[in-house]
Amino acid sequence: MTNSFLFTSESVTEGHPDKICDSISDAFLDEFLKQDPDSRVAVETMITTDFVAVAGEVTSKANFDKKAQEELVRKTIRDIGYDNKDLMFDTETCEITLRLHSQSPDISQGITATEEKEQGAGDQGLMFGYATNETEELMPMPILLSQKLAQKLAEVRKSHVLPWVRPDGKTQVSVRYENNRPTKIETVVVSTQHVPEISQKEIANEIIDKVIKPVLGILWNDEIKIHINPTGKFVIGGPHGDAGLTGRKIIVDTYGGFGRHGGGAFSGKDPSKVDRSACYMCRYIAKNLVAAKLTDRCEVQLAYAIGVAEPVSLYVNTFGTNKIAESQIEELVRKNFDMKPSGIISQLDLKRPIYKKTASYGHFGRNEPEFTWEKTDKAETLKQSAGL
Repeated sequence: MTNSFLFTSESVTEGHPDKICDSISDAFLDEFLKQDPDSRVAVETMITTDFVAVAGEVTSKANFDKKAQEELVRKTIRDIGYDNKDLMFDTETCEITLRLHSQSPDISQGITATEEKEQGAGDQGLMFGYATNETEELMPMPILLSQKLAQKLAEVRKSHVLPWVRPDGKTQVSVRYENNRPTKIETVVVSTQHVPEISQKEIANEIIDKVIKPVLGILWNDEIKIHINPTGKFVIGGPHGDAGLTGRKIIVDTYGGFGRHGGGAFSGKDPSKVDRSACYMCRYIAKNLVAAKLTDRCEVQLAYAIGVAEPVSLYVNTFGTNKIAESQIEELVRKNFDMKPSGIISQLDLKRPIYKKTASYGHFGRNEPEFTWEKTDKAETLKQSAGL
């Protein structure tokens, strides 16, 4: 009997209010790490019409005063594309409030390494990673295509291929699965902020021609249902259209809902926070297991107690696609991956200023050098150890 279903995932552009906040928070993290790789950072951002608030806890030796912090906020906003007063959110005029203070010593004593003990986890919690062989990137197809569409939307705006496109935008892709394998794209939704004077017909034609078709490539067919700006108008957008917050797009950031999520956001957090670093490690483990052909699909869960180095649990789920016993796979994971916070940071080289790049278009499925958790350098060792 054929198992048939539709699965949908969405993405947003870097000009979406929540993503502006993620970019600002990660820009702060990068600046602190650039000056002091041992910085402890947890920065949150909130925005609305012509207003930005940045708050959080930072313990660092970096020389990064309020004037420099404000300029970094404005530069981040400018780079995204909010440099026009008509958007009601402008890098030159927006009000900026900064509220940063040092990390709680109660937390610090639990996660600082000493001669007597290893670095502990920065918080309790559960983290997931996922991989599937349905795409070359070992990512679920709906979120992968949604991210690429959102990225293309920003590209045609910044290159002036479509100069009428404004920074805020959203994408969505629905894929038909048969027996858990993607067979065709059913529906694509693209909503893009635009200048007032362009017609809906022109928007639809140009988005299909310059965004959707180039991204889908050979997957394109005329039967795909297309919805472009379904309300008929998207002039008011960005922070003037909707307030934004750091960490409000955690499903967009990960697997589009295909893999589970423990609930912790990523942006603005240094790698001592396992909310971020352990999710990267879970993806690294899952991707290497799939790349080693030990399984077609894989979800890895880790869980931690604050101040404790060793994870309190490890769980590997292969959804029945495993080529060897799951207990054997789990043993291979324990043998080949150091899942303590210091081990994760060391293996993935996470104390570098690499995080602003992760703030938009997904933390996973990208082959750029900063994304060390996307490497499959353990696959051959896992394969040999499994006797395959």
